[in-house]
Amino acid sequence: MSVVTRFPPSPTGFMHIGNARTALFNWLYAKHHGGKMLFRIEDTDRARHSEEAVTAIINSLKWLELDWDGDVVSQFSNSNRHVEIAEQLLHEGKAYRCYCTEDELREMRETAKKEGRSTFYDRRWRDRPESDEPQGIEPVIRIKAPLEGETVIEDSVQGTVRVDNKELDDFILLRSDGTPTYMLSVVVDDHDMGVTHVLRGDDHLNNAFRQKIIFDAMGWDVPVYGHMPLIHGPDGGKFSKRHGATSVEEYRDMGYLPEAMRNYLLRLGWAHGNDEIISTDQAIEWFDVKGIGKSPSRFDFKKLDSLNGHYIAHADNERLYSFVQPFIERRLDTEISETGHKRIMLCMDELKKRAKTLLQLADEALFLVKEAPFSYDEKAKALLDHDTHTLLMRIKGSLETLNDFTHVTIQDVCKEIANDEMEGKLGKVAMPLRAALTGTTVSPSIFHAAEILGKDEVLKRIDIALERTG
Repeated sequence: MSVVTRFPPSPTGFMHIGNARTALFNWLYAKHHGGKMLFRIEDTDRARHSEEAVTAIINSLKWLELDWDGDVVSQFSNSNRHVEIAEQLLHEGKAYRCYCTEDELREMRETAKKEGRSTFYDRRWRDRPESDEPQGIEPVIRIKAPLEGETVIEDSVQGTVRVDNKELDDFILLRSDGTPTYMLSVVVDDHDMGVTHVLRGDDHLNNAFRQKIIFDAMGWDVPVYGHMPLIHGPDGGKFSKRHGATSVEEYRDMGYLPEAMRNYLLRLGWAHGNDEIISTDQAIEWFDVKGIGKSPSRFDFKKLDSLNGHYIAHADNERLYSFVQPFIERRLDTEISETGHKRIMLCMDELKKRAKTLLQLADEALFLVKEAPFSYDEKAKALLDHDTHTLLMRIKGSLETLNDFTHVTIQDVCKEIANDEMEGKLGKVAMPLRAALTGTTVSPSIFHAAEILGKDEVLKRIDIALERTG
Protein backbone atom coordinates (compact mmCIF):
# COMPACT_ATOMS: atom_id res chain seq x y z
CA MET A 1 0.00 0.00 0.00
CA SER A 2 1.35 3.40 -0.99
CA VAL A 3 1.26 5.80 1.96
CA VAL A 4 -0.74 9.02 1.51
CA THR A 5 -0.91 11.54 4.37
CA ARG A 6 -2.50 14.95 4.42
CA PHE A 7 -2.10 18.31 6.11
CA PRO A 8 -5.52 19.98 6.42
CA PRO A 9 -5.39 23.33 8.29
CA SER A 10 -8.38 25.62 8.76
CA PRO A 11 -7.64 29.13 7.40
CA THR A 12 -9.05 31.11 10.31
CA GLY A 13 -5.78 32.60 11.58
CA PHE A 14 -2.03 32.12 11.78
CA MET A 15 -0.35 28.71 11.56
CA HIS A 16 0.06 27.52 15.14
CA ILE A 17 3.27 25.76 16.13
CA GLY A 18 1.18 22.65 16.86
CA ASN A 19 -0.09 22.68 13.27
CA ALA A 20 3.50 22.97 12.10
CA ARG A 21 4.48 19.84 14.03
CA THR A 22 1.48 18.00 12.56
CA ALA A 23 2.60 19.02 9.06
CA LEU A 24 6.17 17.93 9.81
CA PHE A 25 5.15 14.49 11.12
CA ASN A 26 2.87 13.84 8.15
CA TRP A 27 5.61 15.01 5.77
CA LEU A 28 8.25 12.79 7.40
CA TYR A 29 5.96 9.76 7.52
CA ALA A 30 5.17 10.11 3.81
CA LYS A 31 8.83 10.68 2.90
CA HIS A 32 9.95 7.74 5.05
CA HIS A 33 7.60 5.39 3.20
CA GLY A 34 8.17 6.87 -0.26
CA GLY A 35 4.60 8.14 -0.30
CA LYS A 36 2.84 11.50 -0.66
CA MET A 37 1.68 14.30 1.61
CA LEU A 38 -1.34 16.18 0.31
CA PHE A 39 -2.26 19.72 1.32
CA ARG A 40 -5.93 20.54 1.87
CA ILE A 41 -7.34 23.84 3.11
CA GLU A 42 -10.43 23.07 5.22
CA ASP A 43 -12.29 26.23 4.35
CA THR A 44 -15.93 25.23 4.69
CA ASP A 45 -16.44 27.71 7.57
CA ARG A 46 -16.95 30.69 5.28
CA ALA A 47 -17.81 33.09 8.10
CA ARG A 48 -14.33 32.69 9.61
CA HIS A 49 -12.47 32.06 6.35
CA SER A 50 -9.52 34.34 5.63
CA GLU A 51 -7.50 34.46 2.42
CA GLU A 52 -4.73 36.16 4.40
CA ALA A 53 -4.66 33.11 6.66
CA VAL A 54 -4.41 30.81 3.62
CA THR A 55 -1.42 32.80 2.39
CA ALA A 56 0.16 32.76 5.86
CA ILE A 57 -0.22 28.98 6.13
CA ILE A 58 1.28 28.38 2.68
CA ASN A 59 4.17 30.76 3.42
CA SER A 60 4.78 29.06 6.77
CA LEU A 61 5.03 25.64 5.12
CA LYS A 62 7.38 27.04 2.50
CA TRP A 63 9.55 28.67 5.17
CA LEU A 64 9.73 25.36 7.04
CA GLU A 65 10.79 23.82 3.70
CA LEU A 66 7.99 21.25 3.81
CA ASP A 67 6.73 20.56 0.31
CA TRP A 68 3.55 18.76 -0.68
CA ASP A 69 2.34 16.69 -3.61
CA GLY A 70 -0.12 18.05 -6.13
CA ASP A 71 -2.11 21.27 -5.91
CA VAL A 72 -3.47 22.84 -2.76
CA VAL A 73 -7.03 21.52 -2.43
CA SER A 74 -9.90 23.73 -1.26
CA GLN A 75 -12.42 21.73 0.73
CA PHE A 76 -15.12 24.32 0.02
CA SER A 77 -14.72 23.73 -3.73
CA ASN A 78 -15.78 20.10 -3.18
CA SER A 79 -19.06 20.99 -1.47
CA ASN A 80 -21.20 19.47 -4.22
CA ARG A 81 -19.46 16.12 -3.76
CA HIS A 82 -20.07 16.28 0.02
CA VAL A 83 -23.75 16.99 -0.56
CA GLU A 84 -23.93 14.10 -3.01
CA ILE A 85 -22.67 11.65 -0.37
CA ALA A 86 -25.12 12.96 2.24
CA GLU A 87 -27.98 12.43 -0.20
CA GLN A 88 -26.70 8.94 -1.02
CA LEU A 89 -26.72 8.03 2.69
CA LEU A 90 -30.22 9.46 2.96
CA HIS A 91 -31.39 7.42 -0.04
CA GLU A 92 -29.89 4.24 1.42
CA GLY A 93 -31.64 4.76 4.75
CA LYS A 94 -28.34 5.42 6.61
CA ALA A 95 -29.26 9.04 7.29
CA TYR A 96 -32.50 10.93 7.84
CA ARG A 97 -34.09 14.35 7.79
CA CYS A 98 -34.58 16.09 11.12
CA TYR A 99 -37.11 18.92 11.35
CA CYS A 100 -36.42 20.07 14.90
CA THR A 101 -36.41 23.83 15.36
CA GLU A 102 -33.81 25.66 17.44
CA ASP A 103 -36.41 26.16 20.18
CA GLU A 104 -37.18 22.44 20.25
CA LEU A 105 -33.51 21.53 20.45
CA ARG A 106 -32.96 24.03 23.26
CA GLU A 107 -35.92 22.68 25.21
CA MET A 108 -34.70 19.12 24.60
CA ARG A 109 -31.28 19.94 26.07
CA GLU A 110 -32.67 21.79 29.07
CA THR A 111 -35.04 18.92 29.93
CA ALA A 112 -32.22 16.39 29.62
CA LYS A 113 -30.05 18.49 31.93
CA LYS A 114 -32.74 18.69 34.57
CA GLU A 115 -33.27 14.93 34.42
CA GLY A 116 -29.52 14.19 34.49
CA ARG A 117 -29.50 12.63 31.04
CA SER A 118 -27.20 13.12 28.09
CA THR A 119 -27.93 16.33 26.19
CA PHE A 120 -27.42 14.58 22.84
CA TYR A 121 -30.15 14.96 20.27
CA ASP A 122 -32.82 12.41 21.23
CA ARG A 123 -33.29 10.99 17.69
CA ARG A 124 -36.99 11.88 17.62
CA TRP A 125 -36.99 12.12 13.81
CA ARG A 126 -34.88 9.01 13.21
CA ASP A 127 -37.74 6.64 12.42
CA ARG A 128 -40.72 8.92 11.86
CA PRO A 129 -42.61 8.52 8.58
CA GLU A 130 -42.47 11.10 5.79
CA SER A 131 -46.12 11.90 6.42
CA ASP A 132 -45.11 13.60 9.68
CA GLU A 133 -42.83 16.05 7.94
CA PRO A 134 -43.97 19.64 8.69
CA GLN A 135 -44.32 22.32 6.02
CA GLY A 136 -42.15 25.43 5.95
CA ILE A 137 -39.21 23.99 7.89
CA GLU A 138 -35.92 23.22 6.14
CA PRO A 139 -34.53 20.04 7.70
CA VAL A 140 -30.98 19.04 8.52
CA ILE A 141 -29.70 15.62 7.51
CA ARG A 142 -28.35 13.45 10.32
CA ILE A 143 -26.37 10.22 10.20
CA LYS A 144 -27.87 7.10 11.76
CA ALA A 145 -25.21 6.30 14.34
CA PRO A 146 -25.11 2.69 15.68
CA LEU A 147 -27.28 2.26 18.77
CA GLU A 148 -25.57 -0.77 20.31
CA GLY A 149 -22.09 -2.20 20.79
CA GLU A 150 -18.93 -0.16 20.58
CA THR A 151 -16.74 1.58 18.05
CA VAL A 152 -13.06 0.68 18.09
CA ILE A 153 -10.15 2.70 16.72
CA GLU A 154 -6.80 0.96 16.34
CA ASP A 155 -4.74 4.07 16.86
CA SER A 156 -1.09 3.90 15.82
CA VAL A 157 -0.09 6.21 18.67
CA GLN A 158 -2.67 5.66 21.40
CA GLY A 159 -3.22 1.94 20.82
CA THR A 160 -6.69 0.40 20.87
CA VAL A 161 -9.30 3.00 21.85
CA ARG A 162 -12.96 2.11 22.38
CA VAL A 163 -16.17 4.03 22.91
CA ASP A 164 -19.67 2.75 23.68
CA ASN A 165 -21.93 3.59 20.78
CA LYS A 166 -24.45 5.03 23.21
CA GLU A 167 -21.91 7.87 23.60
CA LEU A 168 -22.18 8.74 19.89
CA ASP A 169 -24.99 10.94 18.62
CA ASP A 170 -26.77 11.21 15.29
CA PHE A 171 -24.65 14.17 14.25
CA ILE A 172 -25.52 16.49 11.38
CA LEU A 173 -24.19 15.86 7.86
CA LEU A 174 -25.98 18.68 6.03
CA ARG A 175 -27.21 21.87 7.67
CA SER A 176 -30.67 23.25 7.00
CA ASP A 177 -29.22 25.59 4.36
CA GLY A 178 -27.83 22.58 2.50
CA THR A 179 -24.17 23.15 3.41
CA PRO A 180 -22.10 20.15 4.53
CA THR A 181 -20.55 19.95 7.98
CA TYR A 182 -16.87 19.56 8.76
CA MET A 183 -17.39 15.95 9.85
CA LEU A 184 -18.84 14.90 6.50
CA SER A 185 -16.44 16.96 4.37
CA VAL A 186 -13.34 15.53 6.03
CA VAL A 187 -14.40 11.94 5.47
CA VAL A 188 -15.39 12.44 1.84
CA ASP A 189 -12.19 14.32 1.04
CA ASP A 190 -9.98 11.78 2.82
CA HIS A 191 -11.61 9.00 0.81
CA ASP A 192 -11.55 10.80 -2.53
CA MET A 193 -7.93 11.91 -2.05
CA GLY A 194 -6.85 8.37 -1.21
CA VAL A 195 -5.58 9.25 2.26
CA THR A 196 -4.23 6.14 3.99
CA HIS A 197 -2.84 7.60 7.21
CA VAL A 198 -4.13 10.45 9.39
CA LEU A 199 -1.65 11.88 11.90
CA ARG A 200 -3.14 14.69 13.98
CA GLY A 201 -3.54 16.05 17.50
CA ASP A 202 -5.35 13.96 20.07
CA ASP A 203 -7.97 16.71 20.39
CA HIS A 204 -9.39 15.08 17.23
CA LEU A 205 -9.69 11.62 18.76
CA ASN A 206 -13.42 12.01 19.44
CA ASN A 207 -13.88 13.06 15.81
CA ALA A 208 -12.33 9.77 14.67
CA PHE A 209 -15.18 7.75 16.19
CA ARG A 210 -17.77 9.88 14.41
CA GLN A 211 -15.86 9.90 11.13
CA LYS A 212 -15.60 6.12 11.26
CA ILE A 213 -19.41 5.94 11.29
CA ILE A 214 -19.48 7.65 7.88
CA PHE A 215 -16.65 5.51 6.51
CA ASP A 216 -18.47 2.36 7.62
CA ALA A 217 -21.83 3.56 6.26
CA MET A 218 -20.25 4.16 2.85
CA GLY A 219 -18.29 0.90 2.91
CA TRP A 220 -15.02 2.81 2.55
CA ASP A 221 -11.64 1.84 4.01
CA VAL A 222 -10.89 3.69 7.24
CA PRO A 223 -7.49 5.42 7.28
CA VAL A 224 -4.93 4.42 9.87
CA TYR A 225 -5.28 7.00 12.63
CA GLY A 226 -2.51 8.30 14.85
CA HIS A 227 -3.51 10.86 17.47
CA MET A 228 -0.56 12.74 18.97
CA PRO A 229 -0.54 14.43 22.39
CA LEU A 230 -0.65 18.20 22.20
CA ILE A 231 2.18 20.62 22.90
CA HIS A 232 2.09 22.25 26.32
CA GLY A 233 3.80 25.35 27.61
CA PRO A 234 6.78 25.23 30.01
CA ASP A 235 4.36 25.27 32.94
CA GLY A 236 2.43 22.24 31.67
CA GLY A 237 -0.61 24.25 30.57
CA LYS A 238 -1.97 24.42 27.05
CA PHE A 239 0.57 26.23 24.87
CA SER A 240 -0.72 29.75 24.29
CA LYS A 241 0.29 33.38 23.85
CA ARG A 242 1.00 33.72 27.57
CA HIS A 243 3.94 31.33 27.10
CA GLY A 244 5.37 33.29 24.18
CA ALA A 245 5.18 33.11 20.41
CA THR A 246 2.71 30.53 19.09
CA SER A 247 2.76 31.03 15.31
CA VAL A 248 5.33 29.83 12.79
CA GLU A 249 5.69 33.33 11.36
CA GLU A 250 6.62 34.70 14.78
CA TYR A 251 9.47 32.21 15.10
CA ARG A 252 10.67 33.10 11.63
CA ASP A 253 10.64 36.79 12.58
CA MET A 254 12.43 36.03 15.85
CA GLY A 255 15.38 34.76 13.86
CA TYR A 256 15.12 30.98 13.92
CA LEU A 257 16.32 28.87 11.01
CA PRO A 258 13.81 26.48 9.40
CA GLU A 259 16.10 23.48 9.93
CA ALA A 260 16.41 24.31 13.63
CA MET A 261 12.65 24.64 13.90
CA ARG A 262 12.11 21.30 12.16
CA ASN A 263 14.64 19.58 14.41
CA TYR A 264 13.07 21.09 17.53
CA LEU A 265 9.50 20.23 16.52
CA LEU A 266 10.61 16.71 15.65
CA ARG A 267 11.99 16.19 19.15
CA LEU A 268 8.88 17.77 20.67
CA GLY A 269 6.97 14.53 21.07
CA TRP A 270 9.15 12.10 19.10
CA ALA A 271 12.41 10.41 20.02
CA HIS A 272 15.14 8.32 18.46
CA GLY A 273 17.23 7.11 21.37
CA ASN A 274 19.13 10.01 22.90
CA ASP A 275 19.71 11.83 19.62
CA GLU A 276 19.08 15.57 19.81
CA ILE A 277 20.70 16.97 16.66
CA ILE A 278 18.87 15.21 13.82
CA SER A 279 19.37 16.22 10.21
CA THR A 280 16.48 16.19 7.77
CA ASP A 281 17.90 13.16 5.97
CA GLN A 282 18.21 11.30 9.28
CA ALA A 283 14.70 12.32 10.26
CA ILE A 284 13.29 10.90 7.02
CA GLU A 285 15.26 7.70 7.47
CA TRP A 286 14.33 7.17 11.12
CA PHE A 287 10.81 8.55 11.45
CA ASP A 288 7.99 6.23 12.39
CA VAL A 289 4.95 6.57 14.63
CA LYS A 290 6.49 4.17 17.16
CA GLY A 291 8.73 7.01 18.27
CA ILE A 292 5.81 9.32 19.09
CA GLY A 293 5.24 9.60 22.84
CA LYS A 294 1.86 9.27 24.52
CA SER A 295 2.33 12.18 26.91
CA PRO A 296 2.15 15.90 26.10
CA SER A 297 5.50 17.55 25.45
CA ARG A 298 6.58 20.85 26.96
CA PHE A 299 7.93 23.69 24.88
CA ASP A 300 11.41 24.70 26.04
CA PHE A 301 12.71 27.97 24.62
CA LYS A 302 16.25 27.40 25.92
CA LYS A 303 16.48 24.12 23.99
CA LEU A 304 15.20 25.82 20.87
CA ASP A 305 17.79 28.58 21.23
CA SER A 306 20.53 26.02 21.74
CA LEU A 307 19.49 24.09 18.64
CA ASN A 308 19.23 27.26 16.61
CA GLY A 309 22.71 28.30 17.70
CA HIS A 310 24.02 24.93 16.56
CA TYR A 311 22.45 25.24 13.13
CA ILE A 312 23.61 28.84 12.70
CA ALA A 313 27.17 27.86 13.62
CA HIS A 314 27.17 25.04 11.06
CA ALA A 315 25.25 26.81 8.29
CA ASP A 316 26.64 27.49 4.84
CA ASN A 317 27.71 31.15 4.93
CA GLU A 318 25.96 32.22 1.72
CA ARG A 319 22.74 30.52 2.77
CA LEU A 320 23.00 32.08 6.20
CA TYR A 321 23.51 35.48 4.61
CA SER A 322 20.29 35.04 2.63
CA PHE A 323 18.42 34.52 5.89
CA VAL A 324 20.03 37.34 7.88
CA GLN A 325 20.01 39.90 5.07
CA PRO A 326 16.35 40.99 5.57
CA PHE A 327 16.94 41.48 9.31
CA ILE A 328 19.94 43.74 8.67
CA GLU A 329 18.21 45.71 5.91
CA ARG A 330 15.21 46.38 8.15
CA ARG A 331 17.61 47.91 10.66
CA LEU A 332 19.39 49.94 7.97
CA ASP A 333 16.14 50.87 6.26
CA THR A 334 17.99 50.38 2.98
CA GLU A 335 19.65 47.63 0.97
CA ILE A 336 23.08 46.30 1.92
CA SER A 337 25.80 47.60 -0.39
CA GLU A 338 28.22 45.35 -2.22
CA THR A 339 30.93 46.45 0.22
CA GLY A 340 28.68 45.62 3.15
CA HIS A 341 27.95 42.17 1.75
CA LYS A 342 31.65 41.50 1.29
CA ARG A 343 32.43 42.58 4.85
CA ILE A 344 29.72 40.40 6.33
CA MET A 345 30.90 37.37 4.41
CA LEU A 346 34.50 37.95 5.59
CA CYS A 347 33.26 38.13 9.17
CA MET A 348 30.58 35.44 8.98
CA ASP A 349 32.65 32.65 10.51
CA GLU A 350 33.09 34.70 13.66
CA LEU A 351 29.59 36.16 13.69
CA LYS A 352 27.79 32.83 13.43
CA LYS A 353 29.70 31.22 16.30
CA ARG A 354 28.38 33.92 18.64
CA ALA A 355 24.71 33.97 17.65
CA LYS A 356 21.75 32.03 18.98
CA THR A 357 19.33 33.74 16.58
CA LEU A 358 19.45 35.65 13.32
CA LEU A 359 18.37 38.74 15.25
CA GLN A 360 21.51 38.51 17.36
CA LEU A 361 23.63 37.88 14.28
CA ALA A 362 22.08 40.89 12.52
CA ASP A 363 22.70 43.15 15.51
CA GLU A 364 26.35 42.16 15.71
CA ALA A 365 26.87 42.46 11.93
CA LEU A 366 25.28 45.88 11.67
CA PHE A 367 28.49 47.84 12.29
CA LEU A 368 29.97 46.26 9.15
CA VAL A 369 27.37 47.85 6.89
CA LYS A 370 26.49 51.11 8.64
CA GLU A 371 27.74 54.35 7.14
CA ALA A 372 29.74 56.51 9.52
CA PRO A 373 28.89 58.63 11.38
CA PHE A 374 26.38 56.47 13.23
CA SER A 375 24.85 56.54 16.67
CA TYR A 376 26.43 54.92 19.71
CA ASP A 377 24.54 52.87 22.29
CA GLU A 378 24.61 53.94 25.93
CA LYS A 379 27.49 51.68 26.95
CA ALA A 380 29.60 52.84 24.02
CA LYS A 381 28.85 56.46 24.88
CA ALA A 382 30.07 55.83 28.41
CA LEU A 383 33.39 54.53 27.07
CA LEU A 384 33.89 57.35 24.59
CA ASP A 385 34.37 60.11 27.13
CA HIS A 386 36.99 62.83 27.53
CA ASP A 387 39.36 60.42 29.30
CA THR A 388 39.66 58.17 26.24
CA HIS A 389 40.53 60.99 23.83
CA THR A 390 44.28 60.70 24.34
CA LEU A 391 44.12 56.89 24.12
CA LEU A 392 42.21 57.03 20.81
CA MET A 393 44.72 59.57 19.49
CA ARG A 394 47.59 57.20 20.21
CA ILE A 395 45.71 54.21 18.69
CA LYS A 396 45.04 56.25 15.57
CA GLY A 397 48.63 57.39 15.29
CA SER A 398 49.97 53.84 15.63
CA LEU A 399 47.48 52.40 13.12
CA GLU A 400 48.34 55.09 10.58
CA THR A 401 51.92 53.79 10.45
CA LEU A 402 50.90 50.24 9.54
CA ASN A 403 51.56 49.18 5.97
CA ASP A 404 50.32 45.64 6.60
CA PHE A 405 46.85 46.22 8.08
CA THR A 406 45.93 42.79 9.46
CA HIS A 407 44.33 41.58 12.67
CA VAL A 408 47.76 40.43 13.87
CA THR A 409 49.46 43.80 13.36
CA ILE A 410 46.46 45.68 14.73
CA GLN A 411 46.46 43.53 17.85
CA ASP A 412 50.21 43.98 18.26
CA VAL A 413 49.75 47.76 18.20
CA CYS A 414 47.04 47.57 20.84
CA LYS A 415 49.15 45.23 23.01
CA GLU A 416 52.02 47.67 22.89
CA ILE A 417 49.77 50.54 23.98
CA ALA A 418 48.26 48.37 26.73
CA ASN A 419 51.72 47.50 28.04
CA ASP A 420 52.78 51.15 28.02
CA GLU A 421 49.67 52.73 29.49
CA MET A 422 47.27 50.08 30.87
CA GLU A 423 49.48 47.72 32.86
CA GLY A 424 49.22 45.19 30.06
CA LYS A 425 45.41 45.06 30.17
CA LEU A 426 44.51 44.69 26.49
CA GLY A 427 40.80 45.08 27.17
CA LYS A 428 41.39 48.65 28.36
CA VAL A 429 42.52 49.46 24.81
CA ALA A 430 40.25 47.13 22.86
CA MET A 431 36.99 48.30 24.46
CA PRO A 432 37.26 51.99 23.49
CA LEU A 433 38.43 50.92 20.02
CA ARG A 434 35.39 48.62 19.75
CA ALA A 435 33.07 51.44 20.81
CA ALA A 436 34.58 53.76 18.20
CA LEU A 437 34.42 51.26 15.35
CA THR A 438 31.07 49.58 16.08
CA GLY A 439 29.02 51.99 18.22
CA THR A 440 28.51 49.15 20.70
CA THR A 441 30.44 47.19 23.30
CA VAL A 442 29.60 43.78 21.80
CA SER A 443 31.15 42.47 18.58
CA PRO A 444 33.35 39.77 17.14
CA SER A 445 37.11 40.17 17.66
CA ILE A 446 37.68 43.88 17.19
CA PHE A 447 41.07 43.18 15.59
CA HIS A 448 39.49 40.95 12.91
CA ALA A 449 36.70 43.50 12.54
CA ALA A 450 39.21 46.31 11.99
CA GLU A 451 41.01 44.30 9.32
CA ILE A 452 37.71 43.67 7.53
CA LEU A 453 36.69 47.35 7.71
CA GLY A 454 40.04 48.35 6.25
CA LYS A 455 42.52 51.04 7.26
CA ASP A 456 40.71 54.03 5.72
CA GLU A 457 37.37 53.17 7.31
CA VAL A 458 38.93 52.45 10.70
CA LEU A 459 40.76 55.79 10.77
CA LYS A 460 37.60 57.57 9.62
CA ARG A 461 35.57 56.05 12.46
CA ILE A 462 38.24 56.86 15.04
CA ASP A 463 38.27 60.48 13.83
CA ILE A 464 34.49 60.68 14.35
CA ALA A 465 34.87 59.26 17.86
CA LEU A 466 37.65 61.76 18.58
CA GLU A 467 35.28 64.61 17.69
CA ARG A 468 32.95 63.24 20.35
CA THR A 469 35.64 62.89 23.00
CA GLY A 470 37.58 66.06 22.26
